Amino acid sequence: MEKQVGIWIDTKKAIIVTLDGHKEEKITEIDSEVENRVYHDKEGDKGTFSGSHHSDSETKFDNRKKEQMDYYLDAVMDYIKKSDYLYVFGPGETKTKLEQRIRDKKSLGKINLKAVETAGNMTLNEIVAQVKDFYNPLQRKVNLAKQR
Repeated sequence: MEKQVGIWIDTKKAIIVTLDGHKEEKITEIDSEVENRVYHDKEGDKGTFSGSHHSDSETKFDNRKKEQMDYYLDAVMDYIKKSDYLYVFGPGETKTKLEQRIRDKKSLGKINLKAVETAGNMTLNEIVAQVKDFYNPLQRKVNLAKQR
């Protein structure tokens, strides 16, 4: 059976919905540890001097945030390694970073990235419904007809 995966992702968490034959679904949530604050209590606002080199806390924060984002995206990619099809959606630029990382990784060659779309904040039920609708467009038409 083909493994179809949908990922709603932002900087706080990723929700991964896996469909095996449209019937069985598995939901996995990965929490991010990416910091979103610039000021840190332990770091001064003036930075540090080492000889003639000046290093400010914002640079330290940017480097730490990049490392945390890399770790987070790698954790998400571990879940999608054995997927056949992938659909990525969510707010912000994290989905685009994930898309780029998937395209850069040659070891994930068999994954067919179907789409990357912008979507706002969603409930868990809305995320699952969007993934199911994406992979089964005929069912989406039936559901729209019922709503009318």
